[in-house]
Amino acid sequence: MITTVITSTITSITTTSMMVFGVGLGLVAVIALIVFLFARQLATASSSNSPRFLARSLDVSIVPLLIAFAMIVGIKAVEILG
Repeated sequence: MITTVITSTITSITTTSMMVFGVGLGLVAVIALIVFLFARQLATASSSNSPRFLARSLDVSIVPLLIAFAMIVGIKAVEILG
């Protein structure tokens, strides 16, 4: 009996901590995406070549963050609809 209680308690705590970690990680990804998009817009507004190179370089980090954002939105939509 006590083993079952301990096992279910540990499972519950682990699941909750992983959910909090996932939400925190998703929040960091979304904030990073916003910052990178903002920096890219500022860099493309410049007329010199150096900021334009920075804007193209930021695409390397923006694309995976956009994919992560799409996954987050998709998972949240499935949670709401399901």
